[in-house]
Amino acid sequence: MEWFNNGEALVLLHGGLSATEDMDKYLLPAFADTHHVYAYDRTAHGRTADRPGSLHYEFQTSEAIAYLEDVVKEPAHLVGWSDGGIIALMVAISRPELVKSIVAIGANFHFEQNGEPIEEWEISEKDRLEHAERSPDAPESLDEKVRRMRDIWNSEPTLTESDLAKIPCPTLIMAGDDERMEIEHTASMYRAIPQGQLAIIPGTSHFVLKEKPTLTQTVIRQFLDDLTPPVTRQPFRRTNPETF
Repeated sequence: MEWFNNGEALVLLHGGLSATEDMDKYLLPAFADTHHVYAYDRTAHGRTADRPGSLHYEFQTSEAIAYLEDVVKEPAHLVGWSDGGIIALMVAISRPELVKSIVAIGANFHFEQNGEPIEEWEISEKDRLEHAERSPDAPESLDEKVRRMRDIWNSEPTLTESDLAKIPCPTLIMAGDDERMEIEHTASMYRAIPQGQLAIIPGTSHFVLKEKPTLTQTVIRQFLDDLTPPVTRQPFRRTNPETF
């Protein structure tokens, strides 16, 4: 998918077990008028068929790198929700020259995020219907995908704060104040990234972009509008080049 604009390239990365069409309308107003937006359904997601090993983060990171090289063909801003945010971080660690900035929404960098393991859940009829309508895979394959994905969420990713410190680009870490992961985990991710910024959206959960879309879009737009290092009145973590 592409939303054409003369602006810089921006790639949308959807969440795990979802598709681009589940999130694009909640985020496009933040940058559709200013950026050339690209998006794709990752392997085994949305309208793209499954392949062996396709749900692992390393596979999906390699896929994102190939998409940037072969389709986008230039460094891009990455905006990812949930698994998409994790993939954005992993791309920037592996290939920093391909990434201009990152917005990672509801992402974690390690599966041990001070939360409880993800338990089995019952697949809703809505999810079954969407999978049957979209996916080229057999309808019953959704049960296997969910099992595989749950196992991965309970064992991946395994990034460290030292890995995050390798990300050189401006990075906005965004999460709801009622995320599954602890806020301390989110804050440690922000602190580890040299050009990190942090936004905790009040009154929201992992689905922050759907629960408060206008506020989410405003924060993202403000971040992308000015990627220079922030200048604040009383810096502790940052160094101010100016005084007020």
